[in-house]
Amino acid sequence: MSAAGVLALQGDWDAHRRILQRLGAEARTVRTAADLEAVGALIIPGGESSAMLRLMESEDLFHRLRERVAAGMAVLGTCAGVILLAEAVEPKQPSIGGLSVTAVRNAYGRQLDSMVAEVELTPELGPPSRIEGVFIRAPRISRTGPEVEVLGRWRGDPVLLRQGLVLGATYHPELGADARVHEMFLRMGEDGHA
Repeated sequence: MSAAGVLALQGDWDAHRRILQRLGAEARTVRTAADLEAVGALIIPGGESSAMLRLMESEDLFHRLRERVAAGMAVLGTCAGVILLAEAVEPKQPSIGGLSVTAVRNAYGRQLDSMVAEVELTPELGPPSRIEGVFIRAPRISRTGPEVEVLGRWRGDPVLLRQGLVLGATYHPELGADARVHEMFLRMGEDGHA
């Protein structure tokens, strides 16, 4: 796979970069359109989705990302990244698309309501069947389309999803010790074509 990128506009993008490097991948930061063209797969980290949209404006990254995702680039969105990849967002805001879901912003509460919880995983991710999920102002998925595969749940809610080469976690897998989500992302990048 060519280099994997991490959108480095906001949020703890560096935690994602360190995990990718630990897994042996070439990891690059993406801040400009030229940076985006130099990677074959991309992580969109958590942060604040509306702020990220504003930060994308100067390089027209929003439209370039939308084109790359539509063309089949492997992408992992975490927390705010899921909001940006959702087909629909409540309250309404622009999104890149790629995941046929409705994401409800801050649905589990404000910063003070952040938590660590156990996410139940499907057998596809291998043992153990649970993973630590760090939820910080996390979105809730209120609707999934038929083409969306739910890979993890918390209290019945879908929190880890995949649709084609788009992977989304409403929590922050980069803040836990388990790298299986990032490993899956790298495999998707190797199997897919950007």
